[in-house]
Amino acid sequence: MSVISSGNKKQRKHLRLILAGLVIFMILVFLVSMTQGIYPLSLQEIFHILGAGLGFDMEYTHNGYVALMNVRLPRLTACIFVGAALSVSGASYQGVFHNPMVSPDLLGATSGAAFGACTSILAAAPLLVQQTSAFLFGMIAVALTLFISYSVSGKTNNTTTLVLTGMVVSSLFSAGVSITKLLADTDNQLGEITFWLMGSMANLKLKSLPILLIPVLISVVPLLLFSYRLNVVSFGDEEAVMMGVNVRRVRLATIICATLATSASVAACGMVGWIGLVVPHLMRFIVGPDYRYLLPASALGGAIFLMLVDNITRVFFTVEVSIGILTAIIGAPFFLILLMKGRDSWL
Repeated sequence: MSVISSGNKKQRKHLRLILAGLVIFMILVFLVSMTQGIYPLSLQEIFHILGAGLGFDMEYTHNGYVALMNVRLPRLTACIFVGAALSVSGASYQGVFHNPMVSPDLLGATSGAAFGACTSILAAAPLLVQQTSAFLFGMIAVALTLFISYSVSGKTNNTTTLVLTGMVVSSLFSAGVSITKLLADTDNQLGEITFWLMGSMANLKLKSLPILLIPVLISVVPLLLFSYRLNVVSFGDEEAVMMGVNVRRVRLATIICATLATSASVAACGMVGWIGLVVPHLMRFIVGPDYRYLLPASALGGAIFLMLVDNITRVFFTVEVSIGILTAIIGAPFFLILLMKGRDSWL
């Protein structure tokens, strides 16, 4: 008994060290990323600009201030929160649906948010209205999925019905997006809609970050705090019920939190794919299937991954490249490599 306890303690200590290493690595990536770009900045100048923003008497250049406060700081902050939100949402969905192949857009949140943004662009609404509309329609899409699914299956808690309903609702909102493209002005609106659908951090400013940060914190923190329940639910519905867990309540709470995080992320920067699928798989190889460690590792891994991808768009390209394109180019082959190495073990 003592040998098993000692082994468990060593394993927990090892996992905590991995999480600490991910935190340190994320901070280093964040600091290095702030120095990179068309206009290079030193760490000393960055600290001077931040200190001046806090009211201290610091010397800095105007160009440096604009590059840091108007571009890099909001973009990198958004990368951290969007990457963490999508990764945690994907890992949570994989647990409650007992399927490692699902992603945060399973129940229509991404398609609904896309439709909300496209309709507001079609109406020539300002950016804040576009983001708000995308967020609300993402929530509406999943609410519609839940309503139809529970109306059909009743109290049977049928995940298959829920997934199929999500596919139907997602298809309906995708059709709505196609209609907005058809009605859009080809000179201006169509290009704006297409660019938004590909995902980008270009329009993010410090004043627009609260619409991302607040919903993400409200949704991701509960998922992290109650991750131990996902461990029970991931074993199967029957096993979870025998252990006294209300599966339907846990699944509903997880879906609501994951939808809130996903909708906020899509509203802030458009459709950024593969993060919620690839990063949880990678972290599962590193820390294992225990959601008490998998969810925080996924949050850190998603933040790191998206910051690195954003660095590629800012450093290696002279024009703004949609971040959704790069996440797909990098994520798809990387996911195939994970599957080849893991074989059947990730099941």
